[in-house]
Amino acid sequence: MLTSLQLVDFKNFSDETLHMGPLTVIVGANASGKSNLRDAFRFLHGIGRGYTLSEIIGGKYGAGGQREWAPIRGAADEIVRFGQADFMLRVRAKGIDYSIRVGRSEEHGGAFRVREERLGRIPYGWDPTYNSHPDWDDPVRQQDDETHLLLRMRKTGTQRKLGDRIAVRPDQPALTQIRERRRVARVHKEHAQQVIDLLARMRFLDLEPNRMREPAFPGQIRLGDGGENLPTVLKAICADERRREALAEWTRELTPMDVRDFDFQEDPTTGRVQLVFLEANDRRVSAYAASDGTLRFIAMLAGLLGSKTQSLYVFEEIDNGIHPTRMRLLLDLIEGQTAKEQIQVVTTTHSPDLLAMIGDRTFEHTSVVCRREGTEDAVIRRVKNLPKAEEIRRTQGLGRLHASGWMEDAIAFTAEQPAAGAGGR
Repeated sequence: MLTSLQLVDFKNFSDETLHMGPLTVIVGANASGKSNLRDAFRFLHGIGRGYTLSEIIGGKYGAGGQREWAPIRGAADEIVRFGQADFMLRVRAKGIDYSIRVGRSEEHGGAFRVREERLGRIPYGWDPTYNSHPDWDDPVRQQDDETHLLLRMRKTGTQRKLGDRIAVRPDQPALTQIRERRRVARVHKEHAQQVIDLLARMRFLDLEPNRMREPAFPGQIRLGDGGENLPTVLKAICADERRREALAEWTRELTPMDVRDFDFQEDPTTGRVQLVFLEANDRRVSAYAASDGTLRFIAMLAGLLGSKTQSLYVFEEIDNGIHPTRMRLLLDLIEGQTAKEQIQVVTTTHSPDLLAMIGDRTFEHTSVVCRREGTEDAVIRRVKNLPKAEEIRRTQGLGRLHASGWMEDAIAFTAEQPAAGAGGR
């Protein structure tokens, strides 16, 4: 599970840190920078998928012209904060501290190149909320003209070289080149693979109803980012009777449908699987007849209930289209599933109702994003660290504070702001 994401000169963030928990909630006005956080997660996910920098930023297409990866939002020039030469992203998790600095190279026609990259081991008992250096460094990419990978180990202030410099391509993170190098020790390859797996398991669900309605080929048990393969993903979930009953119960609670079961019809010609809802009155409702909102809820349930490996789900406006009376149920589901540490969820929201319902653990990891007055720069502040936030939450409710704009006002009028890069953000 990721514990923090630090952004330095990335889009409109000068040096800010998002602290993360099982469920991380991000609030803020439109155009404040919430979507830029999603872009940062996507950049890291692109690393985990083994893409080059040009593919991560500009998009990747398959041999048949199909798009495999969407570009990062905005023009390429806008990924680096205005007036700066490069940007840095740093993520931490249990036992992991990974950072990458990227900038344009005039010598290569303005193409993006890795300037510096670090992979560290966080010692047991180290508090990730502080910006202290870990005791161990795995591969470190040094900035130089030849762009080499230097293996070194740092412990208690001393350095010992583990190997010679190894040439790497500057247009791709060294993290995903380590496993290709024979002279890199297995322990380094294993540590790098842990980070790759962590980044590769991020999910960004931009659910499209028409894709969720389409039949799926048998054996496809991974939900596509647009909701593809929904029938076969649900079928795999329903193979477990307990999960089948849980899925039907949550569907009844979260949608207007009185669902008692699911049926998965196979087309005799194509073999593709079609989703059918079975209601209590024996009515059969195909996915084509279900509402967009119902399909969206079902796909979210499939992601949350069907994940068998630790994954990070990044949602924009997870409450979109959900009636306030059902929002509590959705929040209960998410908080319950994330508490099992099988999945981690990061979501933005504009809903005061959702904020009013979050539990104490989620409150610890609720942050507000807002622009500094008179600038384009955005800041990230943990709500719990705002003046008297916990007391006001108990007396007035977090939803009311959000609706009134109190959070942004509290940031603007806070006299003592943390220094840039401070771990208390």
